[in-house]
Amino acid sequence: MPTAKPVLVTGATGYVGGRLVPRLLDAGYRVRTLARSTVKLQGRPWAGHPRVELAAGDVLDYESLFEAAQGCRAAYYLVHSMTATGDFSAKDRQAATNMAQAAAAAGMERIIYLGGLGHAADPHLSEHLRSRQEVAAILQSGPVPATFLRAAMILGSGGAAFEIMRYLVDRLPVMLTPRWVNTPVQPIAIRNVLNYLVGCLEHPQVKGETFDIGGPEVVTYRQLFDIYAEEAHLPKRLIIPVPVLTPRLSSYWIHLITPVPASLAQPLAAGLSNPVICQDNRIRDLIPQDLLDCRQTIHLALERIKQQTVETCWRDAGPMIPPEWTHCGDTEFAGGTVLSCGYRVQLQAAPEEVWDPISKIGGETGYYFGDWLWEIRGWLDRLVGGAGLNRGRLHPTELKPGDALDFWRVLAVEPPQRLLLLAEMKMPGEALKEFRLTPLNGEQTEVQQLSRFLPRGLGGILYWYSLFPFHQLIYRGMLKALARAVGKPILSGPTRFTPALPRKSGGGKKRK
Repeated sequence: MPTAKPVLVTGATGYVGGRLVPRLLDAGYRVRTLARSTVKLQGRPWAGHPRVELAAGDVLDYESLFEAAQGCRAAYYLVHSMTATGDFSAKDRQAATNMAQAAAAAGMERIIYLGGLGHAADPHLSEHLRSRQEVAAILQSGPVPATFLRAAMILGSGGAAFEIMRYLVDRLPVMLTPRWVNTPVQPIAIRNVLNYLVGCLEHPQVKGETFDIGGPEVVTYRQLFDIYAEEAHLPKRLIIPVPVLTPRLSSYWIHLITPVPASLAQPLAAGLSNPVICQDNRIRDLIPQDLLDCRQTIHLALERIKQQTVETCWRDAGPMIPPEWTHCGDTEFAGGTVLSCGYRVQLQAAPEEVWDPISKIGGETGYYFGDWLWEIRGWLDRLVGGAGLNRGRLHPTELKPGDALDFWRVLAVEPPQRLLLLAEMKMPGEALKEFRLTPLNGEQTEVQQLSRFLPRGLGGILYWYSLFPFHQLIYRGMLKALARAVGKPILSGPTRFTPALPRKSGGGKKRK
């Protein structure tokens, strides 16, 4: 039952955590959410709820985790390091150790961990699934009882597994697949996962136990593809298993065809050859609920996408860390010369009118001008391992800090004044793109579009100047196209307000 003590939710901006928080609130709990950026948390629809506390911290930083854990009754552990650079298993072990120690120091009653199915003794277990078992062992070795929910494939709109399946089946009438296409799996709907997670706070019998959670049926990935095609009203796909597609090759193929990057696809693909079937169904009696089968789950997910009501997405978990140089008022403290390209235009329109098309930029809307150039840039980025344009955006008209927007990450949204985007494309440097709207007299608005770039070495400088002519063409065209989208006349411009060549920085401090 709910108490005065809050429940700590780590990974609160992630796919599962972002959906768990409102369900805990609906059940009457106080919730303390933990993420690396409170700005990102503030963009969530539940952030202003009177029973929500926002805490900034990182599970890899013990001090911040210890501070967030103080006074909490229990903790949900919903983080992993699969997309991290370096050894993600080592990072997962350190994070789990920090969680176990922080929970003990805070005097928590329990930890609830959502991991994956698999047995640590299995020599063929993928690194991803093995890491999940290691995390559970570390959490359960501590003094605070840890409940381990071992899930098979989680299906739901916005989930990485569902998105991989959706894009593969949507885009490929003929699929050459690895042998894992015939691997048995027991998918579970995201809403059933959330019900189990909430139920673990309400049923003392599950405290410190390990449970398998899955849906009511066992299917193969081939059968899942067939069900999806039927529910999406697509012709049956021709699926041809071949022996030459390794997990690494599969991840590259997934990277090119779907929005899921190779860094995430590779550990997921490596685990697809492992059968994941529930061996222990005790939790069904302890926390009873109606389990959705695969067809029901896929149907509901497609309806969510169609209605544009997807709550959270796998993309939500990306970092939102502005480069250090963006906080400097002068380029001499940026550790190099910040290159910029900015154009402005004055429109006979109110800021609110101009903001409307700016807030819809990217995704299905595109960039208003030179979309074929943006497509080329997106494909080039995808080919070298970047995000490309495949990620799109979660909602066609609404943006919040932390959102993925094609190959950008939204850093700031201040309607109707400012939109700040951080480039997540592969490039020899760091880049920001900003739209600024300044009201003028008589229902007039000045619109500025500004890009800033901190090059990395000579390659970065050559990269910038090779694209500079295209920037000038595209930025002028975009501002004119925005005026057409608003339907109001241009009073002056577009004109450039940044120098064509950079000013010398004076050799200031270098970044550490």
